[in-house]
Amino acid sequence: MRLALLFLLTALPAAAGTCRDVAFDGASFTVCEIDPAVEDVQLFLYQDDGSPFASFRAVNRALGQDGKSLGIAMNAGMYHADRSPVGLYVEDGAEAAGLVTNAGPGNFGLLPNGVLCLTEGAARVIESRSFAASDPDCRDASQSGPMLVLDGDLHPRFIPDSDSTYIRNGVGVGANGTMYFAISNEKVNFHHFGRLFRDGLDVPNALYFDGNISRLYDADGGRHDAGWPMGPIIGTVTGGR
Repeated sequence: MRLALLFLLTALPAAAGTCRDVAFDGASFTVCEIDPAVEDVQLFLYQDDGSPFASFRAVNRALGQDGKSLGIAMNAGMYHADRSPVGLYVEDGAEAAGLVTNAGPGNFGLLPNGVLCLTEGAARVIESRSFAASDPDCRDASQSGPMLVLDGDLHPRFIPDSDSTYIRNGVGVGANGTMYFAISNEKVNFHHFGRLFRDGLDVPNALYFDGNISRLYDADGGRHDAGWPMGPIIGTVTGGR
């Protein structure tokens, strides 16, 4: 039997994402609901001088030059020590790193993994080998892993009572196209985090972004998580001249 969120996510204004703290199966999470059809969702990695943004503050500095700012943002995929992405990364149509479809070490290589694909007004989470076969035209894309939920099923390697627990964050896309950013407010295992998307949010496809190095920015809610420098960052952009 699927568990419902103890805090019901209510309908949101058409042009503003909203983050809410929710309780699911004994743990606290923050879930942000975003409509990509009406909000400007972008990926950020490198500044104009080629150095990585690495922080929400740096992204806001750059956006501020055009009178814009981040609304809701989080880290958006795994990265190497120099902040370069581990797998596919596309920003504004330019590919900075290629797709990886083979199994490998760590969470990224725990197949199936997947790609978040952003197009004008829409978002999809696509399993990586399906992505390679279909070659969708993504304006922005970030590959990460593992998939949390794939076509309504949890990743087959998740263990219900695993003691591997971290602060975790990820993204899911509902059947109606709504995006959900989620971050745990306490340490949880993969199975618990995956069930949040599948059972709590009724999301058919969801992708893990990271664990431990997980950050959320919510301008309206006054949240700005600090920590180690990040690689790819995803966020909604507001304002502009």
